[in-house]
Amino acid sequence: MFHVKQSWDVLVVGGGHAGCEAAHAAARAGARTALLTLRLDAVGAMSCNPAIGGLGKGHLVREVDAMGGLMGLAADAAGIQFRLLNRSKGPAVQGPRTQADRRLYKAAVRRLLAHERLALIEGEAADLIVQDGRVQGLRLADGAELRARAVVLTTGTFLGGVIHVGDVSRPGGRVGEAPSVALAHRLRDLGLPMGRLKTGTPPRLDGRTIQWDRLEAQAPDADPVMLSFLSAGPTARQVACGITHTNPRTHDIIRDNLARSAMYGGHIQGAGPRYCPSIEDKVVRFADKDSHQVFLEPEGLDDPTVYPNGISTSLPASVQQDYVRSIAGLEDAVITQAGYAIEYDHVDPRALSPSLELKALPGLFLAGQINGTTGYEEAAAQGLAAGLNAARAAQGEAPATFDRATSYLGVLLDDLVGRGVAEPYRMFTSRAEFRLSLRADNADQRLTPQARAWGLVDEPRWAAFSVKVERLDAARDALRSRRFTARSLAAQGVRVAPDGETRDGLAALALPDATWEALAALDPTLPPADDATVAQLSREGLYAAYESRQAREAAALREGDATLPPDLDYAAIPGLSSELKGKLARLRPATLRHAALVDGMTPSALLLLRARLKRAA
Repeated sequence: MFHVKQSWDVLVVGGGHAGCEAAHAAARAGARTALLTLRLDAVGAMSCNPAIGGLGKGHLVREVDAMGGLMGLAADAAGIQFRLLNRSKGPAVQGPRTQADRRLYKAAVRRLLAHERLALIEGEAADLIVQDGRVQGLRLADGAELRARAVVLTTGTFLGGVIHVGDVSRPGGRVGEAPSVALAHRLRDLGLPMGRLKTGTPPRLDGRTIQWDRLEAQAPDADPVMLSFLSAGPTARQVACGITHTNPRTHDIIRDNLARSAMYGGHIQGAGPRYCPSIEDKVVRFADKDSHQVFLEPEGLDDPTVYPNGISTSLPASVQQDYVRSIAGLEDAVITQAGYAIEYDHVDPRALSPSLELKALPGLFLAGQINGTTGYEEAAAQGLAAGLNAARAAQGEAPATFDRATSYLGVLLDDLVGRGVAEPYRMFTSRAEFRLSLRADNADQRLTPQARAWGLVDEPRWAAFSVKVERLDAARDALRSRRFTARSLAAQGVRVAPDGETRDGLAALALPDATWEALAALDPTLPPADDATVAQLSREGLYAAYESRQAREAAALREGDATLPPDLDYAAIPGLSSELKGKLARLRPATLRHAALVDGMTPSALLLLRARLKRAA
């Protein structure tokens, strides 16, 4: 007989990045929250590569941090190599990234999860409790029931997970851990639109068997850029990574054994991430290339394990050994864990509302790889959004919304629920139309005030943010109240066109070689400003003209955000084809813009939908 163990406002399933952010956000937003995980000692574990951030991904981490999330702070506490990617390009496309010590990262996450409204529970979710058309909790494998007003599933690669190494396949959520099979069957029984995806990892190496002196070293940045707005600098010892390359012999070994790869041998049906291909994919797809770069990334300061980023695989372990030892510097390398591919279930994210709640099953929210994404950062961002909205739903409040014109998180959610996925979704700066204003450096200015209103931002973060804004406002006002001629700026060594144009201080600061000191020399009444404030205003000035244009484009985009009622009777709209009626009724697009993305949608059909909305207004 089932028994009720306890009741909560929000119940989060999964101890990965999405689950931790969801539980933390729900508790911060005022909900009594429980985080259910198969193993408490795995909470906060980095299941794949030991790195956080990067291009597009670093923007998401900064946004999660700006809204009071965990990832940025944990990454900074564990960072053993900080690098700003795309440093030579404009600030809008620069991505902060850190190599992390796995042990330090997990410890930081556990420390940051501590909250009076958050409990951690060990157990296996086996079934959903559905009553009156709503999810109202979970039934565990041991028969216990956990009741909740809202449930957030963040199952990662565990949902129906199968690990593949060569022609050997076995159930697994990740190496050494069992998958979630009962829950996968339950979701399929509910008739949810589901599919299979796959990802993979490289073999892990014993760093003591690598010939480091033969390899190119990649040193950490001398001026590290942190992931969290609250971090002053690294706290862990900084280390170098190594760089090597595959070669024609490596590729010959792989080609000769392609039929033994799980992917090429026909053992895997799910689509893999196009932008993070296995070494087998690289050799096949880029046959004209005779080498591929491999980054040798230490997994910890006190751990000899090395992650060879760039050679993920599903080849047999013996073949992995052969191709690894064909690579320069790895001739004597010992594999401590074979690489593998993992295939898992996901739900078509078009079945979700923008709040990440299932349209067909209120009370159930999804975040992370279950929605068809890949990567820690995409998972954490969804986790924050799902946890926040689950808490708001449990408390009878309207969903929190994220606009693609004001955040990368808005881009992520809009792409998922509007377009769906054909492969694991990865964030890139190119996905954001308004990326010139959605920079990593201004994520707090864009998002912290709203997150504060939602209850996610605590007093220390708000105090630090308020001081920063006060300094920016004072320095910005001082610059805008002063004018500088091109001739006077050129005399101070500033590269400026001899156009005779007079600029205000903000525009002048954005010019090449302009410094606060140069402007102060021209106007001694200009008050002093700290380096961080000057750097921020220099970036603002650089993009000021573009941001004005993008603000107009964003306003035009929002005209397409007219909401379509969730109960709209498409069958009753004359003029729509039967095919479109069926697709719209099944997909239930949230807005007119999402409806425009439905396969087969025509301009005339969109006019019919717009007209129906106007009549209903």
